[in-house]
Amino acid sequence: MTKKISIIGAGAVGAALAQRVLETGMADVVLVDILKNVAKGKALDLLDAAPIIGHERDILGTDNYEEIKSSEIVVITAGLPRRPGMTRDDLIAKNAAIIRDVAGKVKKNAPSSIVIVVTNPLDTMTYLAYKALGFPKQRVMGMAGALDSSRFIYLIADELKVARSSVETYILGSHSDTMVPLISKTRVNGKPVTDLIKKDRLDAIVKRTCGRGAEIVSLLGSGSAFFSPSAAVFKMLNAIIKDTKETIAASAYIEGEYGLEDLCIGVPCKIGKNGVEKIIELGLSEEEKAALAKSAQAVKGLNNLL
Repeated sequence: MTKKISIIGAGAVGAALAQRVLETGMADVVLVDILKNVAKGKALDLLDAAPIIGHERDILGTDNYEEIKSSEIVVITAGLPRRPGMTRDDLIAKNAAIIRDVAGKVKKNAPSSIVIVVTNPLDTMTYLAYKALGFPKQRVMGMAGALDSSRFIYLIADELKVARSSVETYILGSHSDTMVPLISKTRVNGKPVTDLIKKDRLDAIVKRTCGRGAEIVSLLGSGSAFFSPSAAVFKMLNAIIKDTKETIAASAYIEGEYGLEDLCIGVPCKIGKNGVEKIIELGLSEEEKAALAKSAQAVKGLNNLL
């Protein structure tokens, strides 16, 4: 059976993700955007590249949500991007209205789908989508930890001049400045990172990781990161479609795990064909537990604004 993935939002992240999905042969794509002609134009551009790349997948650009019917997965990237000096949290009011509207249309047209939210502020928008969709919690998740972890891995590898594949880590908590890199679980070729990088340098790497999104926004001047977010979503899609059961940090609905309740926040998740199949509870240091609780408090503060 042909896999079908719908991407809501034909902006930079949505278009980059569509390209990854098509050119790897993962699935056919429906690219939906309120700006119908933009979605159509990007779809045609991607189709024109197909003979060059050598794939047989199809993409439809549209503003008609009926076209997402039978989608196994729906990715929501729709929303306003950050501008320089703007935090993810500044976006909440406008993007909440967008998420409510999109969730209603996804619920009507793709009621059996797994939904991945990319819109910022990520954890609050994932929580809102979960509540608005009414889907089982396993079928709604947010992309965050996979991206944040990748940024941390890159910076550690660059500092030590080692292969990026040699670094293992997780980042928990909110997709914001309160994210929690798990230093106690970070290894480089199996060795604790604290044995290899001095505390002041490691603290600087953590700070840059937390501010990496804002760093990119300030350099771009207009818009925000899109290559790496699309890669992070693609990693999650791959785990679902191939049922890899891979442990990936994602924003998931929490009911008691890590001592937290009734919010979506970044945690390690076993991801497979059913979505978030299990939340993995890692042993945290006391400092990490306190930081995660602080991050959760910040997320709940935003949730209260919905």
